[in-house]
Amino acid sequence: MPFSLHQGDALSVLAGLPDGCVDSVITDPPYNSGGRTAKERTTRSAKQKYTSADAQHTLPDFTGENMDQRSYGFWLTQIMTEAHRLTKTGGTALLFTDWRQLPITTDAIQAAGWLWRGVLAWHKPQARPQKGRFTQNCEFIVWASKGAIDGSRNPVYLPGLYSASQPSGAKRQHITQKPVEVMRELVKISPVGGTVLDFCAGSGSTGVAALLEGRDFIGVEKTEHYASIAADRLTETIRETLTQDDVILTA
Repeated sequence: MPFSLHQGDALSVLAGLPDGCVDSVITDPPYNSGGRTAKERTTRSAKQKYTSADAQHTLPDFTGENMDQRSYGFWLTQIMTEAHRLTKTGGTALLFTDWRQLPITTDAIQAAGWLWRGVLAWHKPQARPQKGRFTQNCEFIVWASKGAIDGSRNPVYLPGLYSASQPSGAKRQHITQKPVEVMRELVKISPVGGTVLDFCAGSGSTGVAALLEGRDFIGVEKTEHYASIAADRLTETIRETLTQDDVILTA
């Protein structure tokens, strides 16, 4: 199978994987963007932060959204240190964040041993305008590498700005789900046939994008409900992309 999916704590799972087994780490960690005060941080769940009161969503919450910034930075440094070990020399890391957590994210990724390369932007066209203020319609993607990048190994020219709306309605299967069309562009930083790791896999959008773009995928998701959704989506993607050449008939 071109993918493996693990349900459990990311640090524990990553500790059991071998050195140099992935080409790119692409993930959307729980960066607590909805909690600006102690009260917001401790009294609101992820579901309350990221869905409106009248949305009627039945999506379950996920953990990790109640850390303060220092604790988040400590956790992210730990796990990105482990991810650094798993990544091949010249491999890359891409982490989603928002404006509040952008500084701590760039600190943590460098403390974990990565070479910080820059910041990408994901523009969300349907963001709500705010009277008398600038619209907060971007999330950011901090990207880094494990040492020098050999451009001849993966000669792609990728944009630094992406524009797409978050999935809605029946297509929204996770509270903070990312658009597959954005993720399909991001996974191209990994060479064709390479392996992408997402240790906060959620409903599996990174993995779906990786499989569609000819990459292998390793995913880790702590919440059982979302791990099940991710497994279904990944399996369905494999079925949809199989060709006759991929199938071996036996007597």
